[in-house]
Amino acid sequence: MSAKAKSNEIKITRVYDASVEDVWDAWTDPEQVKHWWGPRGFTLTTHGKDLRPGGHWTYTMHGPDGTDYPSKMIYHEVETHRKLVYDHGGHDDRPPMFRVTVLFSENDGRTTMDMTMALATPEAAEQTRAIIKKMGGNSTWDRLAEYLEKEETGKEKFVIARSFAAPIETMFEMWTDPKHFSQWLAPTGFEMQFIRADIRTGGSTFWYMAAPGMKMYGKAEYLKIEKPGTIVYTQQFCDEHENLSRHPKVPAWPATMLTTVQLTSEGPDQTRVTVTWEPHGATTPEELAAFIQQKGGMTLGWTGSFDKLDAYLEKVGAAG
Repeated sequence: MSAKAKSNEIKITRVYDASVEDVWDAWTDPEQVKHWWGPRGFTLTTHGKDLRPGGHWTYTMHGPDGTDYPSKMIYHEVETHRKLVYDHGGHDDRPPMFRVTVLFSENDGRTTMDMTMALATPEAAEQTRAIIKKMGGNSTWDRLAEYLEKEETGKEKFVIARSFAAPIETMFEMWTDPKHFSQWLAPTGFEMQFIRADIRTGGSTFWYMAAPGMKMYGKAEYLKIEKPGTIVYTQQFCDEHENLSRHPKVPAWPATMLTTVQLTSEGPDQTRVTVTWEPHGATTPEELAAFIQQKGGMTLGWTGSFDKLDAYLEKVGAAG
């Protein structure tokens, strides 16, 4: 478990299904880092990289709207497969925004990345949190998970993670008790109702989501539920009679999706939720292309749901 962040620090902890060597290489090899660095929808051009204390990485992030974000990262400590310390957010015409310490450790073939961003003041930390949220900066670490997965298995997956101020037992209930699940899962602007709900290993659900002028039906089959940390289910769009149908807005969307939810305790009252989405079963090239193209929309959709979950936890007193 990571140490609690100081008021002027931002801490991020992620666990990746990859060796520490692979995670390190993904971080430090310019040919690999270009595939995942930056918020979802951004691309990257490296102009020069000198990975050593006193060296620098000069690059430009290209936003989806065409805006360029030039940056020069200055390295202070480089311990292969173990530690990076660098100044971030500066360039030739401006000072760094904060200092970053990244620790890498491996256990049973999985690598933990512990990152600390240290800013000058608590106020600066709050401002940076707001910037990261606005730009979707946390999706950078989701993109790293997707990149490592694709390199290892060749599979295209979507990953999104978020930390919630609630104990793991409460978070498990949020995902497995229909009266809670229906209050937050639907995208922003939609309401969800279960027609049938049997959330257990081997069970299934039938539901609809509704917004003004739109109603979508869906069903899920639960493949594995292990309290308190794992929930795996498939889901499909269907009609009101449970006959298979297609996404009303994306006809080429895969017919069946596999959802894997991992809950990880980060403390007595803190839980990280990691959701992995992937096409399941026979998938056409057109469906796979639609899945890849919609990753930005998936990020917005899950972010909206997670915002609703945060608000719901406050309402029921779990995060108070």
